[in-house]
Amino acid sequence: MSLKVRPPAWLVLADGTVFEGEAVGYWTKEAIAQGEVVFNTAMSGYQEVITDPSYAGQIITFTTSHLGNYGVSPWDLESSSTYCSGIILNQLSPVPSNWRSSSDLESFLISQKIPAIAEVDTRAVTLHIRSHGSMPAAFGTAPLEELKQAAIEAESTNGKDLVSLVSTSQNYYVKGGPLRVIAYDFGLKKSSLDHLRSFATIEVVPAHTPAQYVLDKKPDGVFLSNGPGDPAALGSIVSEISKLVGNVAIFGICLGHQLLALSQGATTYKLPFGHHGCNHPILNNQSQIIEITSQNHNYAVDPKSLAGIEITHINLNDQVVEGISLPKMKAFSVQYHPEAGPGPHDASYLFSNFVELMKQ
Repeated sequence: MSLKVRPPAWLVLADGTVFEGEAVGYWTKEAIAQGEVVFNTAMSGYQEVITDPSYAGQIITFTTSHLGNYGVSPWDLESSSTYCSGIILNQLSPVPSNWRSSSDLESFLISQKIPAIAEVDTRAVTLHIRSHGSMPAAFGTAPLEELKQAAIEAESTNGKDLVSLVSTSQNYYVKGGPLRVIAYDFGLKKSSLDHLRSFATIEVVPAHTPAQYVLDKKPDGVFLSNGPGDPAALGSIVSEISKLVGNVAIFGICLGHQLLALSQGATTYKLPFGHHGCNHPILNNQSQIIEITSQNHNYAVDPKSLAGIEITHINLNDQVVEGISLPKMKAFSVQYHPEAGPGPHDASYLFSNFVELMKQ
């Protein structure tokens, strides 16, 4: 139990289901937080998850029983800001224990203005979402009737361009290795930049950067980053990516994977409750090796729409397409997160594959 006496709070899902808890993190009087509830099964890495721009518009339920055990550290930030709508947790650790820690988790939530609700039966929330699918919700300290109405009015991520909310507004450079890579920022994470800078100097560009700008720069490769929201709502970005395919080496992850597929005429669909965690088994169809991967996505590519495109990776839990390749066009992508922030490093070899593709 938490050491502080905290005001009671309620989580209300769009279908009317109510969960009791305590208000923690950032709150104003009788405030209400709204968003789409998802659950993340990672046992650690909560700071990286909270600062991942791909969670824009979502309320994150952490299935692990304790959050905040090792505090927060400036070295573990995945972006300079936070975009999630709030977090749901079971128990908030009041005292962090970690030599790298510079702050406790609740102080970080307050500084980032992230509302949270603790002492919630997160197992029950997770089971409900697994049975009924991700859905909008509201939580807070306001009267229960107001929260119920707010839950009904809360919006899902369907049809939403959330990339424009998280993308950089201007180009910037990250110095690194001898190769030159242009990285589209759809919600770019620091961990991806750390991998890329080991072999390339990177120019990060806004999400809606025209393809001609990129081609005029003559980079060795283009990186399509992760990001939030519905890929089907990003038609203008898909159009520009289609102009890049076949003209420059391309590596996409997560949303970048979906956008690459869309640029080749594929379609996407929404998963019942998405993939959010660090323990998803993937079969590499090329090597027949199983990889344990970090994932965070609500949408996936429809395999029936991938005519003429090689499927390189499959999720062993539900057979979702996890990787594609267009070898004649020097492009490939994966649905999961090889940068592993947080998560296992089984898939880090994909960055080496990108290097080889650029050198061809």
